[in-house]
Amino acid sequence: MAKTPNPEEQPHLTAHERAAQMLPERSGPLTDIRIIDLTQAIAGPWSTMMLADLGADVIKVEAPRGDLQRPMAPYTLDDEARAYGGSFSTYNRNKRGIVLDLNADEDRATFLRLIETADALIENMRAGVMDGLGLSYETLRRRNPKLVYGAIRGFGDPRTGESPYAQWPAYDVIAQAHGGLVSMNGSGPDERVQVGPFLGDIYPGTVGALAFLAAVHHAKRTGQGQFVDVAMTDSIMAIAEQGVMRYSYMGRGDTPPSGNSNDFAVPFDVFETKDGAVAIASPTDNHWRALAPIIGVPELATDERTARLRNRVKNRELIDSALAEWVAARTNAEVMEALGGQVPVGVVNKPGDLFTDQHVTSRDMLVAVDQPSGRPIVQVNTPMRFTETKTGVYRRAPALGEHDDEIRSEL
Repeated sequence: MAKTPNPEEQPHLTAHERAAQMLPERSGPLTDIRIIDLTQAIAGPWSTMMLADLGADVIKVEAPRGDLQRPMAPYTLDDEARAYGGSFSTYNRNKRGIVLDLNADEDRATFLRLIETADALIENMRAGVMDGLGLSYETLRRRNPKLVYGAIRGFGDPRTGESPYAQWPAYDVIAQAHGGLVSMNGSGPDERVQVGPFLGDIYPGTVGALAFLAAVHHAKRTGQGQFVDVAMTDSIMAIAEQGVMRYSYMGRGDTPPSGNSNDFAVPFDVFETKDGAVAIASPTDNHWRALAPIIGVPELATDERTARLRNRVKNRELIDSALAEWVAARTNAEVMEALGGQVPVGVVNKPGDLFTDQHVTSRDMLVAVDQPSGRPIVQVNTPMRFTETKTGVYRRAPALGEHDDEIRSEL
């Protein structure tokens, strides 16, 4: 017989009891907008999740087999329904779900009726898939001239710029690599690594949400819908723009990884403490004049070698060694107490540390979300806050086809 976990030994089992609660109903600045969500995996669902967090009525349309992300772990041990795993749960919260087989005439007709009620359709299939189903942008705009058709693809859509890779599939690591981010990330010139979180999906999804919303605003103002194209690779180029800037200004075709340090600011790094690590940044001369006396080197505040930013960059070892020695003799809490409010400083939190962080708790940045079965799980709440139109999580992700009858009845 399996041993029942002790919550005192595994505090994650009761973390939902200390997290913020879900909102009672859909709210936010976008409650007048309906989005038809034909996305899968991460980039597309993340984009529509952002719009749903802002109050949009997002209807997730899935094939009978369901989103490929549905079965992916993790699951809680007491989840008997296994309706979906952790990733799907997060990226598809605040959405309603309907199952439609777009190869079937009857379901395709239902889909077209949904399109007539929508402000936007968002999909992240390979270029040409929807065209092959007879549901191209050109077809759908005839049914709804105000429709915003949003697409997130690895290398974009030919409608806005023909790429030789337009038909190629892409995932997070492909976008990170091709967009230049992998070559700039790592602990040093000999180590080039992808960013751990799915930045190649999440940033294009975020860019997409902004672009789609801008087009919806235009359509509401003018009555004119349009096709909106966001390429994952293009989005990563935008977030890694520093490399392009350096090449344009300095002819540096390679911007090798520099670890936690910064080529243009000192001190600007991560330093080991007695019980962890902290990030400290003092890029301005004022910050450095405040920091130097605290760490016991007041003379470096006025020393010609370190008084000005340009000279601090040239003599970074002198500063970094003094700061590293001071930090190493103290705990995270002691460093935060000494520097907080005077010099930019932050603890290097591990994910588990966020559950007890005072900032996270005071901002309700962790929210308990119900599941089809088993204990509630905890998700990161929306970082977008408004004084008049409250945003947040009000609905868990849908089981496959959970809202079929409800959505059909509205048609």
